[in-house]
Amino acid sequence: MKEILWYFRSRAAAFTHDVAMVPIAWFGAYWLRFNLEPIPEGFFNQALILLPVVWSVQGGMFWYFGLYRGIWRFASIPDLVRIIKAVAAGVAVAAAVSFILTRLQSVPRSVFILDGILLVLLLGGPRFVYRWFKDRHLHGSAHASSLYANDEIKNALIVGAGKAGEMLVRDLLREQSGPYYPVAFVDDDTSKIGKEIHGIPVTGTCDEVPGIVTKLGVDLIIIALPSATSRQIRRIVEICETTKLPFRILPQLQDLVSGRASLKDLRDVKIEDLLGREPVSLDWRAITDATHGKTILVTGGGGSIGAELCRQIARLKPGKLVILERSEFNLYNIDLELRRDIPDLPLASLLGDTNDVVQVENILRNYSPAVIYHAAAYKHVPILEDQTRAAVTNNILGTRVMADLADKYGCESFVMVSTDKAVNPANVMGASKRVAEMYCQGLNARSKTRFITVRFGNVLGSSGSVIPLFQQQIVQGGPVTVTHPEISRYFMTIPEASQLILQAGVIGKGGEIFVLDMGEPVKISYLAEQLIRLSGKIPGEDIEIVYTGLRPGEKLHEELFHDAEELAETSHPKILLAHCRMMDKDSLEKSFDVMQQACEQGNDISLRGMLAELVPEHTGLVASPTIGGKTAVVVPLKQTNSP
Repeated sequence: MKEILWYFRSRAAAFTHDVAMVPIAWFGAYWLRFNLEPIPEGFFNQALILLPVVWSVQGGMFWYFGLYRGIWRFASIPDLVRIIKAVAAGVAVAAAVSFILTRLQSVPRSVFILDGILLVLLLGGPRFVYRWFKDRHLHGSAHASSLYANDEIKNALIVGAGKAGEMLVRDLLREQSGPYYPVAFVDDDTSKIGKEIHGIPVTGTCDEVPGIVTKLGVDLIIIALPSATSRQIRRIVEICETTKLPFRILPQLQDLVSGRASLKDLRDVKIEDLLGREPVSLDWRAITDATHGKTILVTGGGGSIGAELCRQIARLKPGKLVILERSEFNLYNIDLELRRDIPDLPLASLLGDTNDVVQVENILRNYSPAVIYHAAAYKHVPILEDQTRAAVTNNILGTRVMADLADKYGCESFVMVSTDKAVNPANVMGASKRVAEMYCQGLNARSKTRFITVRFGNVLGSSGSVIPLFQQQIVQGGPVTVTHPEISRYFMTIPEASQLILQAGVIGKGGEIFVLDMGEPVKISYLAEQLIRLSGKIPGEDIEIVYTGLRPGEKLHEELFHDAEELAETSHPKILLAHCRMMDKDSLEKSFDVMQQACEQGNDISLRGMLAELVPEHTGLVASPTIGGKTAVVVPLKQTNSP
């Protein structure tokens, strides 16, 4: 009730002020018209007669144009525009009514122009003076009192004198009891240096930050560059780190625009800010058309990529979303999340395995999915290196079951999620995914279903990735373990990878292997150092980095395409097309039958030999592998019996 009464009182006070300015402007216009001399009696009497007309017309225009939507405390350019529109309309209507009533006898024409100018000044001037007074007086007194009453107030240096920096400083100056007081800007635009924004000077460039923070006694650095690229953020973070001061960053532009964050949501710099990429532009209309109202099946829907695919698809209002996941806990989590966030989503969460032919066939028969996103796979390289049977069973034979049944039940498209480790694979995991790629390509040649493969590298924060491991090691006090000083990997965020998978599924005609543009590879040692610094520690002093040596099947540098593959552009700049060697489906079928038999016999040695034969570019199976502590010998395809 108090807020309502205050609201009406404030609007009434503002309206009273504005209508009180109408006669002052009206008679002031006459006074100016007669060169500041007394107004002749005849003109003065006519002005008195017309005053009620001018008064009522202008008052109505003030209300009509919404002069009381804004608050004087935050008066800005839009308020001034509204004042000008209201006054101009009021002058025009008042002049027309005056002409009808008096034919403008004893009414100088210039009076209306002068009246409009004066009225804009009398309405706009007090608003902006009031705002200036409140900004300066209240902030000054608040800051002064805080210096004595609050020892925790921090002098803040703002990096970025653009729109975001200006809005941030404006909010900080309004915050009477806030913990941050902006003392200066820095910006690489040299034309801004020496100027002021809301009274706060732009003192130098980003490279000058170390000297500026010492000179001004800065306690905190705020990076106000929400649209900056990851490379620009990395440079600024490296400069900030030399000051040994804490620093915060504004949310990214897409979060501000979408409303997920505001300018007041200062946060610590995340590894995604340093390794993140430009926002992906997608053809959402085409993706929506391919999804809306249709039944979509996601295998491995509880994993990192599978779960994000489910989130993205759920927002596109499918006819039904079917999730197949072998982990009960992961299935529970994604089911709970989707039912909570999108309660009207038609959802079926099914616990099962892609190798279970009976269950998969029942799913396709009962739900008739139009599109299958096959994200189910084992992906942990060191674990799979000594467990070839598990890799072949899940990654190859599981894909075969899903692909064959997608063909049998006439699915529109089958999108297989692959990996950069399938390129010149040095490990069992990569080789198994490469064989799965070839099978989908071969099946596409004789199927009405479009079989599409999407290949990409590591994703930030996925389960089993290096970042959660490093973060856990840092929390425990170290050391952080890196396999090799020169090892590097491609990185992409989970949402970006999932969105590009959806886009590739739309633009694919069938039989393609799409390669996502992963940007520049990042050294894992750099990643470890930055995570340590972002946690407030110093690499090598507070937290040690220990190099443990490459693990089985691990390469120094991953590749996104084979040497023999020619990458071609597609309709999307972030998606490339790899022209891969093809393999006859009949030959693959025979090999798969042999692999099935070897899996049933538990013959890992034979399976490794078959992978080496199917993937001759495999660099990890040429040497003698170790299985169960024994040296294995590659067995030809025809020798499939267990030793």
